Amino acid sequence: MRTESKTRSGRLRVDVDAQSGVQHGTESSILNPQSSILVKRLGRVDYMPTWRAMQDFTARRTAETADEIWLLQHPPVYTLGVAGKPEHLPRVDNGIPVVRTDRGGQITYHGSGQLVVYLLLDMRRRNLSVRPLVRIMEQSVIDLIADYGAASTGRADAPGVYVGNAKIAALGLRIKNGCCYHGLALNADMDLSPFHAINPCGYPGLEVTQMRDLNVTDSLELLSDKLTRHLLVRLQAN
Repeated sequence: MRTESKTRSGRLRVDVDAQSGVQHGTESSILNPQSSILVKRLGRVDYMPTWRAMQDFTARRTAETADEIWLLQHPPVYTLGVAGKPEHLPRVDNGIPVVRTDRGGQITYHGSGQLVVYLLLDMRRRNLSVRPLVRIMEQSVIDLIADYGAASTGRADAPGVYVGNAKIAALGLRIKNGCCYHGLALNADMDLSPFHAINPCGYPGLEVTQMRDLNVTDSLELLSDKLTRHLLVRLQAN
């Protein structure tokens, strides 16, 4: 059940109860009229109920439903994509759960200090196909990193964003009935050691890095604001 109200600041606030799947997440939502995208801050929320909420949102949306971007963090969890192979699973029992999910790609890690951005978009309405959307996501992260005077790139053979040979952002999407969900995860200021137990994104020995290693000390909230602006600009320009 969703209820909507205006806050004193005029922002649109959307409250989602436990039945909708997002539990204990404080949701601060801002309607961006220019891009018709509702940007939501969910805080730190468990992976499973958030995934179910994305599925539910996508199944229920209509041609008039506004697109949404969800900004959040997850507690420690490995997620395995639909093409996930057992040889990429954790090599040690570190107590971190593994969830087989419905996004594309192999295995990755989510944890505190990582910015997760889920894009729930009507791709048909935006005349977007998968590859251009992936490029928009990658380039938005590249733009963000450039704001701090650092260089990064995407790779045609391995979606994501890289600083040198080290991956700083992972991507994964699910497309259903012309609409997408899931999105990207940007390593900001986190414990990277859980990545060492897996083959990140299915690549043995792949190095990972984070914004902190680029001497970026801005808060996760500020990083999310900046990244969201880059995403909105590029989505609107498409």
